[in-house]
Amino acid sequence: AEMGRTLVELFYDVISPYSWLGFEVLCRYQHIWNMDLRFRPSYLAGIMQATGNKPPAMLPKRGEYMLRDVKRMGKYYQVPIKISPDDFARIIGTNTLGTMRFITAVQMTQPEYVEPLSREFWTRFWSQVSILQSQLAAKQVGLSSDLTQKVLGMTSSPEVKNRLKESTEEAIKYAFGVPSIVAHYEGKPHLFFGSDRLELLGNFIGE
Repeated sequence: AEMGRTLVELFYDVISPYSWLGFEVLCRYQHIWNMDLRFRPSYLAGIMQATGNKPPAMLPKRGEYMLRDVKRMGKYYQVPIKISPDDFARIIGTNTLGTMRFITAVQMTQPEYVEPLSREFWTRFWSQVSILQSQLAAKQVGLSSDLTQKVLGMTSSPEVKNRLKESTEEAIKYAFGVPSIVAHYEGKPHLFFGSDRLELLGNFIGE
C-alpha cells in the first residue's frame, strides 16, 4: 500500500452472493476511501471444509432468512441479484475450483481484467441463472480468444493451483467463509467478515 493508505484485501468466491455485494461496494469506494483494494480469489469449498463451516441453507431457518436478506441487500446496494430456493441446490451442485483458478490465472497475466471478469461470473450465476462458463465470461469482458485459451491452459499449471491454494489458506488463517475483508492497519490485519460490515471498515480506516 502507498504511504498512509490502508491495504484492504477481499477474499472471495463467485459462488457467494454476499461476496458480490461486498465486491461491488468496495469497488465503488476504492477511489474514494484512502485504501488500496486487492482482490484475493479464493476457493470457498476449501475454506468451509478446513474450518468446519456449512452453507447457510443447510439450516432451513437460516436459508429462509438468506432469501429475504440477499434480496433486501441487493436492492439497497443496487446489485441485480436474483435468488430463489432453487439456488441452494444450484450452489451445492456447482464446483467453482476451475472458475477460481481461471480468475487466478487472469490475475497473474492480465490483472486489469480481474474486476470485470469476476463481476461477469457473478452476473451470469446470480442475475441470469446460468452456469459458470469461463470462455463466455472472458469473451464478454473483452479477453481475446487466444488469451482465453492461454489462460485456460494455465489453470492446470502448478503455479496457478498453488496461487489459489495460497490465497485460500490465507483466508482460512483469518476467517471461516467469504467475503472476508482484511484491512492491514498500523501493522496488523483486521478482519471484517461479510458484506454488512463495510461501514465499520470505513470508520476503522478513518473514513
